[in-house]
Amino acid sequence: MTSPGHASPGLPVAPAVTRANRSDSGPLARDAMAFVLAGGRGSRLMELTDRRAKPAVYFGGTWRIIDFALSNALNSGIRRICVATQYKAHSLIRHLQSGWNFFRQERKEGFDILPASQRVAEDMWYVGTADAVYQNIDIIEGYTPQFVIILAGDHIYKMDYEPMLRQHVEQKADVTVSCLEVPRMEATGFGVMHVDETDRIIDFVEKPADPPPMPDKPDMALASMGIYVFETRFLMEELRRDAADPTSSHDFGKNIIPHLVKHGKAVAHRFTASCVRSESEPEAYWRDVGTLDAYHEANIDLTAVVPALNIFERDWPIWTYAEIAPPAKFVHDLEGRRGQAVSSLVSAGCIVSGGALRSSLLYAGVRVNSFSRIETSVVLPDVDIGRRVRLRNTIVDRGVRIPPGLVVGEDPELDAKRFRCTEKGIVLITQSMIDRLPE
Repeated sequence: MTSPGHASPGLPVAPAVTRANRSDSGPLARDAMAFVLAGGRGSRLMELTDRRAKPAVYFGGTWRIIDFALSNALNSGIRRICVATQYKAHSLIRHLQSGWNFFRQERKEGFDILPASQRVAEDMWYVGTADAVYQNIDIIEGYTPQFVIILAGDHIYKMDYEPMLRQHVEQKADVTVSCLEVPRMEATGFGVMHVDETDRIIDFVEKPADPPPMPDKPDMALASMGIYVFETRFLMEELRRDAADPTSSHDFGKNIIPHLVKHGKAVAHRFTASCVRSESEPEAYWRDVGTLDAYHEANIDLTAVVPALNIFERDWPIWTYAEIAPPAKFVHDLEGRRGQAVSSLVSAGCIVSGGALRSSLLYAGVRVNSFSRIETSVVLPDVDIGRRVRLRNTIVDRGVRIPPGLVVGEDPELDAKRFRCTEKGIVLITQSMIDRLPE
């Protein structure tokens, strides 16, 4: 018999949820549904999203990006979850079916994967974030939740949604918007909430040149996280109103939220009030890993002695599907041919055979062959790195075969001719790029 929260081989089970930073089990969360918007194209991740949606991109050696939003919902006590998919969703759907199939209808739980399927009209896919929810109104109403939490499926953070639900009820809001506290002049790329002394939103400004300050922190601004709480019946009414508006783009950030700021009661919820973090995490952690530079930086940060995100926290686990794999293996102990890793994360199934890692992250099933040196690199699953390879500041896509002797990260001009390079010097390597290399 397995203990609570541990699965038999290959069979994920409903975990025993533990909670950090909260005093009770959160009754409001039990009456809520999480609706996760996971159709993001993720075009700024370039070739990493050629075959997968952004929420399906790997993160942290074990997870997919979407696992963070889903785990937050599960750990918060929410047991009814819908995930709307659209762009190149096959790998995402396969991951969800493998790792998130433990919900049981007899316990009034539910997990629905909702691909865009022209349910409203034969010529309409999801045309906006609000439309993705509108097209599935009947499924939401079938679960009869009291509240709906709209979540983005493409951010890295740990959050207890119960305090946000409580604030929504206590302030009798029409919508509650979760917000990050950002240095004011760094908020120019966000949707910014202008609030009064009670955190009621009095204006919503998209990517302002001069962001409005917080009343109590004039050097800071409140940036929308794309997380919204609604009472279900009210949300259904708003979605139907918006769907009937031919001038609307049917988007929460562009249409629904601005409308409620003007005609209803919209309230900001500060992320610091519900962020879950351990004693080792000095700040409220939230990352949009939507560019190659941001993706590389967030992954490599996990190799630090004290990373900004504690992935070893057991009180708020990030759940996922893990394939059965043997432990990581390090072999050979000769000078210049020693299997070793310094300040690195090495996943199950990896073999470091006479190669050396420094400040790098290897996903499952990677092989590093003799005399190779890997530094500050993110290597996705099932990559084979040949002998005498040197990689520095790279992201290597899944399944790539790195030929012996290849050197990347030491000659920017040469790298730019062969691979995808960023302004900060991060190099993305895919199999098609390797196949184009001269013999």
